[in-house]
This record gives sequence, structure tokens and C-alpha cells, in this order.
Amino acid sequence: MGEVRKLHKKLRQIENLEIKISLTSEERFKISRKAELRSRLAELQLQLSGPQQTLGIVGDGKKEKMKRQVEDAPEALPSQTPPASKILKGEEESKTREKPAPAARQRETGRAAETGGWQERTKPIEMSDHCPNASGGRPDQDNERLRQQEEAEFTSLQSSWEKARFRLRLLEGHNDIVTCVVAVDNLVVSGSRDTTVKVWHVPTATEHKNLGGHTGGVTCLSAPPPEYCRRLAWSLSLSDKERFILSGSADCYVKIWALSIGQCVKSIYTFNAVTALCFVPEEDGYIITGSDGGKVQAWSWHTFQNCQSINAHQEAVTSIQSQGPLVFSGSAEGGVSVWENRCCDQDPLRLLHHWSGQVTGCGGDPGGRLTLSPRGDRVFLAHGRAWLKILHWRSGTMSRLTNHSSITGVTDCVHQAGGLLIGSCYDVANGESSLNMFSLPQCRYLASLTWPCAPRILCFAAWTTGSGDHRWVTGGRDLIVWEQLPSCGKQRGDVTVRRDSRLESCSLESEGDTEDDEETDDYEEDNDEERDSGCDVTEDEGSGSWLRCVLQ
Repeated sequence: MGEVRKLHKKLRQIENLEIKISLTSEERFKISRKAELRSRLAELQLQLSGPQQTLGIVGDGKKEKMKRQVEDAPEALPSQTPPASKILKGEEESKTREKPAPAARQRETGRAAETGGWQERTKPIEMSDHCPNASGGRPDQDNERLRQQEEAEFTSLQSSWEKARFRLRLLEGHNDIVTCVVAVDNLVVSGSRDTTVKVWHVPTATEHKNLGGHTGGVTCLSAPPPEYCRRLAWSLSLSDKERFILSGSADCYVKIWALSIGQCVKSIYTFNAVTALCFVPEEDGYIITGSDGGKVQAWSWHTFQNCQSINAHQEAVTSIQSQGPLVFSGSAEGGVSVWENRCCDQDPLRLLHHWSGQVTGCGGDPGGRLTLSPRGDRVFLAHGRAWLKILHWRSGTMSRLTNHSSITGVTDCVHQAGGLLIGSCYDVANGESSLNMFSLPQCRYLASLTWPCAPRILCFAAWTTGSGDHRWVTGGRDLIVWEQLPSCGKQRGDVTVRRDSRLESCSLESEGDTEDDEETDDYEEDNDEERDSGCDVTEDEGSGSWLRCVLQ
């Protein structure tokens, strides 16, 4: 299994190299070996797989992660109980008696996100209302009816997604990787490392505007709400229906674009390469930016002057999101900070919590890119591994949701849309890509969407039509619009909907105080040998390499 792990690591490194703008001859040689390495990996897995053996599956139990295991019995038939309520394989019976079932933990997690509470690790876990009480009694009839109603709703949602159909349309025009996307009305706006921002008309899938002006790769986009756009439009003597887009770039500028006229109406020089930004619609409005050096800055939407500069993180800020008056920032070293916007002219951001990469378990990855999506007291984290991490930001408690059935899986982005949690999924071993969907707030697996030759998905945006149908756009090597088709129509979809039984059997699990991803440890054991083999991580591929690629 040692050689298999080494091949996994080499393929991860190659995938990170492939998204760089400029490559050395040595890096090009490494990339040229990808097909050879994948072929060798497939050969090894075929040799190692036998009639009674299976490769370790993510989420099968803490002691069995990333280890080859021998099955003592044939695979069980699908259970009639809800998938999320299955007990994790390999867990001891004593743990099952002492802790609530996974389904109960998921429901408890969902309620915690809405009510603002979560148990500390050192405190006993409270039993779910849907579980038998500690004395062995049965839940009352009201709770039982509620449980049955929730289960019926989930089953109906799961069934509807099994029948979902999407039409895919490729938007062609960028000359490099698409790093960020946002949706505004019937328009999609994309930013690329080719230094341009492009505006696309969704109904016709055509390029509407090409916004050139940045001299470095575009790293992030944000769309202010209509009411804040009107304020700026009035001051510029533009139509009150004008919509604006913010773009951040490696050239240290934040630019504000008027979409209807396709012009930059304001440029803000930040003195640092901009790697993340978001608009905070509170009071007069604020632009929050993150830099390649870990700095978080606040800018007034009214005056466009700097209100605050904070050295918030040790490495590049890779994601910033807002939730009401709260601002969440995530960085390449895996740290997450939670800020309160006090809506004042000077120093509006006040730090509420900071959780380091050691707490989140997202530090130390060669890719060094963390994206986040907040919901109540939880923050969903994607950090280039097979899991979605869930940070309960008030207490620092971590949970983990399996997003890929193999340790070779990569999660690049996470998004919430219409009661769904959507995580991108890419397998470095075979190049397969998909989107996994989970119900909210329980985080129960629904289905996976994929199509032939699907590219790696680095960014995602979503909206719904007036009829409630989903419209998505994904970016990476390709920029693709997803259009959900009516269930009653006869038009054939381009997307395959499948159910991964291995994800169904893996539920939400908590992490201990000192538990790290075993996969990272196993990779680190091979570091010295990897350097000798010529496939080591080059100097600029350390934490934050994805962002350094943008800056070149």
C-alpha cells in the first residue's frame, strides 16, 4: 500500500501543477507522466483487490481509514432504514450505546445551526428528541410523527433528485482557468487568470461583455445587492436599475464595473494582491478584502476609503463570506476567523473567534486552498481533501462529512443553494469529477451528478428561476451553465444522476481534540523518498500554491 499512497500524492501534486499559468520544463515533464502514473495506480489496485478484499473507504471508521482491510462477511444488502442513520462500519458497540445514532447527531447538528448552540467535546452529548430516552422509554407519539414526517420529506426530496435532468452549455471565451463566478439576474459573470472579467447572457449562452482592465489574474468576484447598486448609480448619474460587480486581482486592485455599459467606474488600490473579497450589506455597506499576505481589509462603500487593515492570517486569505453582520475569513494555512461588523467609520471589524489550522484540520495540504460557506453556527469548509469539514465556530468543535468514497478524492468548493449543500468532487486517480448534494440542515446524502469527461470544478454559483428550477454555473478548465429541465418534458438531459452507496453508509462524524487526517500523516511519512524520486513539491508549491500560481 506504500506505493499506492505515493502515487496518490504524486497525482495530487500534478493536479496542482496543471492549474499554474507558467510551467518550467521540469514541471511539464511531471505533468506528462500523469497518464503513466494513473495506469500504474490502476494496475496496483487491480493486483491488490481480491474476492475478499477491498480498499479502505473514507468514513468507514477511525481505525480503518486509509488502510487495506479484509471483509469478514459478504456485503450487506441495502438497509430499509434511512442511509444517514446507519452505524459507521467498525465502530464498537460500546460507542453505539454511549452516543446517539448518526442520524440523531445530524438532526441535532441541524437544530444547533438554527438555535446557535453546540455541545463542547468535554460535555456529555444530549440525546436527540427522536431517540429513546436514557431510561429506555420510547419517544412520545408527537415526536414519532415528526420523525416520520421528516423521513417522508427526505425520501421525497431524494426521489425528486433521482429523476432530475440538466442541460449543460459550454461558455467559451476565456484563455485560462476560470477562478470565480457569480450570477446576477439573467447574467453570469466570470473571472479568469487571463486577467479578464466576462459577462454572459444565460438564455442564449453568449458573451455579453468583456471587461478588460486588470493586469493580473482575477481571483474573486462579488455582487452587491440591488439597493446598494442604486445608491452608487445615483451618485454616478446612471440608471437606478444598474447592477455593479466587484472584482479583485493579483494586480492589487479592486475594480467596480457597471454591467450595462461594461465600464469600470471605480478602482481601489489595496497595496496587496487581492485573493478574496465579499460585499457586506450592512448600514452604508462595506467591501471586505483578503490579501496574499494574510491581511484582511475593510473599505467603505460610501467613500471607498480604507476603514481598517488587520494582519489576520499567517498566509494568503483564500475565502471571505458574510452572514448578516458576521464576516468569515479562511486562509491557506487552514485558519478560520469570525468577525463582527460594528458598522462604524473606523475599525468596523471586531474579532470574535479565530480557529487555527490545527483546530480545523485543514492545514498542511500542498494545495493550501480553503473555501468556506457559513450557515448559522456552522461553517462548511472545503480544503482539497475527500471530506467536507464543518466548524462549529462558537465552540471550535469539528465535524466531518464524507464527500468522496476514496482517499484520492479532492473537494475544491462548497456551496449552499435552495436547501442543498453542494460539494465539488474530483478524483485525482482517474480524473472523474462530480457534484455531490446533501440535504440541509441534516447534511444527509441525496445524489451525485456527473457527465462524461467532466472537468475539475474550482468555483460554483447558483440561483433559481421563477418556476423554482435550478440554474448553476461551474468554473475551472471549462465554464459551464447547468439548466434544470422540467420533470415532465421529453428532452434528454446531459447529466447522469447516480447514488453512491458508499457515501450513504458514511454519515456525519465528530472529530476528537487531537485527531488529524490520517491521510496527511501517511503522506508525510513518504516525504523524503518523494524528494529522491523527482516528484517532490517544488518550493512554490507549499501552502498557498494555488494563489501563487495566480500571481505569476
